[in-house]
Amino acid sequence: MKALPKLTCLVTVLLMHGMGLAEQETPSTETFGEAEVIADPIPQDIVQSAISAVAALGNEVVLGRYQTALDRMNPLWKERMAQRMGGMQALEQQLAKVPEEMVRQGISMLSSKPEGAPLVHQVGPTKNKAGELVYSKWLMLVPTMTKFRLIREGTPKPLVIDSIGYQVAISNKDKLDWTFIDGAGLKASDLRGIFITLPINIKLPPVSKREAR
Repeated sequence: MKALPKLTCLVTVLLMHGMGLAEQETPSTETFGEAEVIADPIPQDIVQSAISAVAALGNEVVLGRYQTALDRMNPLWKERMAQRMGGMQALEQQLAKVPEEMVRQGISMLSSKPEGAPLVHQVGPTKNKAGELVYSKWLMLVPTMTKFRLIREGTPKPLVIDSIGYQVAISNKDKLDWTFIDGAGLKASDLRGIFITLPINIKLPPVSKREAR
């Protein structure tokens, strides 16, 4: 099979633009022993909440509402991206170019939905009222499947590509309000640069592209 073309639509570029900055930051020297932090049981309804939130985000982006991707981006990640691009205004100006750029490249997004079981972590150590060290946030790696259609000049039949990836869904435990980091190109060091108690050998979901069957 011929090599698949690169999907370089601007919305993907925007989602990923902050990674270099995250990698360049000095790692935190603060550490927490795993046994010292109390982890909660993982309720299935919390997992389902994250899956539903990722599904809703995918639906919005498929409908062309790219501002939602920016609005729901994890605040720490968004701040890094805005700094990298010269401020939030510059970031929003680039986002406004997304529809035109996708049309120019002949790319349209057909669907984007969760597919597969999330990997669940707990982050954000803090002390509770009893003085115990507990995790304050859920962090879930939610696998996704996104279908793109690519119309190439001189080729009558569109190419449909399955893009296998994931979203990192993060929420405070006391209020389920999920924010996201797109997993395309994400490295463990990127996540651990923000959430330092994640395992050093954290397993990330696979990322790949293939021609749709």
